[in-house]
Amino acid sequence: MLFLVAALLLFGVVLGTVAHAPFAFTLVAGVMIAAWLGIFALRERHGRRRSSAH
Repeated sequence: MLFLVAALLLFGVVLGTVAHAPFAFTLVAGVMIAAWLGIFALRERHGRRRSSAH
């Protein structure tokens, strides 16, 4: 999943609207999105383990 985020960020830098934003902003936004997706994935995995055990 994080690979997908990195690939989409790179694609956006090369071809999309992100190319018009400063690189530092793009990098920070990509890291924030990747962190949010990572936390979401961990919470989903943890929640499914708990709910399936009951």
